[in-house]
Amino acid sequence: MDILEKFGVEPILLIAQIVNFLIILFILKKFLYKPVLDLLNKRKITIKEGLAQAEEARLKLEKVIIEEKQILKNAQLQARKIVEDSRQEALDSAREIQEEGKKQTEKMLNDARVQIGREFQETEKKLAVNVSKIAISFLEKSLERFFSNKEQDKIMKEALLKIKKTN
Repeated sequence: MDILEKFGVEPILLIAQIVNFLIILFILKKFLYKPVLDLLNKRKITIKEGLAQAEEARLKLEKVIIEEKQILKNAQLQARKIVEDSRQEALDSAREIQEEGKKQTEKMLNDARVQIGREFQETEKKLAVNVSKIAISFLEKSLERFFSNKEQDKIMKEALLKIKKTN
């Protein structure tokens, strides 16, 4: 104990200080240290949860971005396909319309040819009748000068028979 006295330490005060320290330590541990540790542990858990949620959100965001890119790519492919299909349909429709126009034009030309043929035949018949009438008239006038009525009738009948056979 001499050593303690040389340093100026009084044993009763040292024991009192140790007891005071232990009481304060107990009080601090009971009322302050434990709540602070609990608060720090809760904060640590909250931070870990927040980091885990942030990582999960980042992964979800990456997944959504990948899905979005895929959806956009699919939409672009579908749009291209729709445009190409529309273009092909337009070309097919144009071809069909053109073919239909050609068919109608050919039909109209054929109808016109048939009509022209009929009109040509009718005109030919009318012309033949007119030529026959003119020929008969000319023959009658010519025959009057040279032949008698009997001879004229006979020649006229023969001429009419020949004209009918040629028509």
